[in-house]
Order: sequence, then structure tokens, then C-alpha cells
Amino acid sequence: MKKVQWFWTWVIGSVILRLILVYLTKNLNLWSRPEISTPLTSIRRLAEGYWLKQSSMSPYAGSMYHGSPLLLTVLGPLTVAKIEGQPDYVLCSLVFVMADVVAAMLICAAGKKLQVGYGSSLQSVGLYELSEDSDVFLSGELAALVYLWNPFTVVACVGLSTSVIENLMIVLTLYGACARVAPLAAFGWVVATHLSLYPAILIIPVILLFGYGPDAPPKKLFRQRKSREVQDSTSSDRNCSKDELVNEKGMLKVFSWRPVVLFLFWALLWSFYVLILCGICVQQHGGLQEMFKRSYGFILTIQDLSPNIGVFWYFFAEVFDFFRSFFLIVFQGNILLLIVPLAIRLNHRPCFLAFVYIVLSSILKSYPSVGDSALYLGLLGLFAYELTDIQYSFFLFSGYVGVSLFSPVMHNLWIWRGTGNANFYFATAIGYAFLQIILVIETVSAMLNHDRMLTKLSTAKLQNVKS
Repeated sequence: MKKVQWFWTWVIGSVILRLILVYLTKNLNLWSRPEISTPLTSIRRLAEGYWLKQSSMSPYAGSMYHGSPLLLTVLGPLTVAKIEGQPDYVLCSLVFVMADVVAAMLICAAGKKLQVGYGSSLQSVGLYELSEDSDVFLSGELAALVYLWNPFTVVACVGLSTSVIENLMIVLTLYGACARVAPLAAFGWVVATHLSLYPAILIIPVILLFGYGPDAPPKKLFRQRKSREVQDSTSSDRNCSKDELVNEKGMLKVFSWRPVVLFLFWALLWSFYVLILCGICVQQHGGLQEMFKRSYGFILTIQDLSPNIGVFWYFFAEVFDFFRSFFLIVFQGNILLLIVPLAIRLNHRPCFLAFVYIVLSSILKSYPSVGDSALYLGLLGLFAYELTDIQYSFFLFSGYVGVSLFSPVMHNLWIWRGTGNANFYFATAIGYAFLQIILVIETVSAMLNHDRMLTKLSTAKLQNVKS
């Protein structure tokens, strides 16, 4: 009971902090910061698109709005409605605060399901002590609080970055897959892909979650356990037939296609429904073709070279136009090259695989923001038990703090004071990308080391039992 009260106290505290910052940061203009708002997530661009739509013009006219017409329909009226005496976009702020809280609750619920599934998997391979130790880590509550109190999450919410909505949809996808609720997972995945395109790669870990279930130890442990049970059964009953042994070996965890097919059916259904709604919203402004060109085409071709914390804007500002198409294919294809190898190596840990994909997309997407980091840093808490021996944790923490402090300073020196140049700001972007790469390498290495440790413990136990 005390743990529950402690958890909800911190949740309420995070909500109060956001509400206070909404009122106190009116003059900071966080929604204009390039680290928080991008051409795809800026609330000011969304308000401009809604104004164009209200003026009977295409919301994609000019070069301001490049987001979803559905998001424009939902949030657009809130950018116009104002409460007398209150900061601008206060109603949008309340929506974003609610989205953060709901996302945190879904992370907490997903963490509990992962913890239960992982504990039962450890017990099934005879590692009872480790299963009891894993219960000590409240991974769901920890991840939820890390997400809510992460400074990146707070500034993305207060800065009215629509990445908050995208993060909510991604978390909804993961929770639906962990809970094996196909309609919910499909809805989250379709909407997240519709908003940002890059979450489309999450279909692989989602399919693995529906097919194999939550994260589990390596399949080698289950094979060792089953082979030991088969040996014990043959030694106790010499008359058992060969077919019986094959059946016992077939008790290993296999891929289940039925929930996967159900998920794909709902994904197609939701995709069709979203396309119909989008077609209705833009039927007088060029239709779906115009929407695809101005949203997904904008993401893939990187037409806006406004500075951000990514690395694409600087490179494509310097590259010759003759080579632009080639490097677009190279840069956008990088993420595709990493999908299959990681899926093969981490197929027994689909939720952790989703975390790795989210970090990679944050590094390699066209217009990243701190909202992307807020999501994967929150999800990192789900694997607190497995990643206890991660290296360079202090270096990573210091690096993120340093980038957070230096980025606005370098931007100010370049844009406002004129005492620096683009290289100043781009250096922080390079450092930010470097930190994320180190994070991916270290977390994957720590997870694989944890799997090796489980394999050694299980092998030692089987040898002791045999002796």
C-alpha cells in the first residue's frame, strides 16, 4: 500500500510540475526551440496549418505544415480557443499533460506484464532464485516515473511538441502487444506510423510479441531443460516410444500465427479507416496524393533544412545537388540495414528489440527532437533487472546533461550573437548522436551478457543435477 501511495505521489507531483511550468515559461518560448519543435512537431506550424484550413485553403499551402490532417483536426481548434488571462495554447498544454500521464500508465502496465512473463520463464528453466530477484525490481513503476520526470519529457510537453502524441501511440502499441490485445496494438501502430512514418519498423517486434509472447531467456535454455526432461523420462521408462520423445521435444515455445494474423487484420482495418478519414479531411485540397507528398514525401526528401539536433540538416545543406538523391537513399536506408540482423539476434526479446528500434530511429530520422529521447529513456527502465551491469552509465548521463546545456548556448552564439557559426551547433548534434550510438551498443551488450549469464547458470544447474 505504501508503494502505491509513493508511486501516485510522484505521478501527481509530475503533473503539478508541468502545470506550473506551463504558466511560468510563457516568455521562454520553448515551442520555438529547435531541440523541442521540428517542422513536423511544432505547435506553431500546426496552428498555421489550421488557420489556412479555416481560410478555405490547403493546410499544406506554402511550406509551414507537414503533419497529419487528423492531428490538425483534433488539435487545431485548441490552438485558436483561448482562456482570458492565460498563456497561449493552454488547452493544448492540458491535452499534452494528459497524454504524458496516460503514456506513463501504459508503460507501467506493460512493465508489469513483462515482469510477470519474464519471471515465469525463469521458473520454467529452473532459475527460481533469479525469478525471485526479478520481482524486487518494480520495472513498470520505475519506467513510468523515469518517463514522467525526465527533463526531455517535461520540456517536450511544456514546449507543446506533438511528439508527445506520437510517443503515446507507440507506447499504446507496445502495451497492446504485451497484453496481446490485437485491436489496441494495431490502432497504436497505425496512428504512430501515420504521424511520423518511422514507427512502421516496429511491426517486427510487435509481430514477435504476438507470436512468441513477452521477453524471455534465450531459447537455448528451454532446449536444455526439455532435453534433460527427455533424458530423465527415458531413464525412468525404457519402453517409451520414439513418437513420445518427439512430442516432448515439441513442447518448446513455438511461434503462434493466430494472434499475428489477427493483428495484421486489425492493422489493415485501421489503416483503411485512417485513410478514409484523411481523404475526407483533404478531399478539397488535393486529396490523399497531396497529403502523401507534403507529409511522407517531406520526411523522406528532407526539404526543410532548419537546424535541429539531428545530423541530416547540416549534411544536406553542404552536399551538391547532383549527389542529393544518392545520399537520400543512403541516409534513409541506413535504418533498414539494421532491422533484420537485430531481429535475428534479439527475437527472444521483442520488447527490448522495440526499444533498440526506437533509439535507432531517433538517431537516423530526418527531424529528431528531445521527445524521441524521452520515449526510449523511459522504456529503458523496463529492463532495469537485465541491464544492471551496463557500462559507461555515468559517462552517458554526463553526456546527455552536457548536450542539453551546450545545445541552446551554441545555438544562441550562432543565430543571435553572431559570434559562432553552424559548426558550433552541429558539434552538439554530433555529440548527441554519438551518445545515442553508445547507448545502443552498451544496452545490447549488457542484454547479451545477461543472456550468457543465464545460460551458464542453467548449464551449471543441469550438471549438478546430473551428477
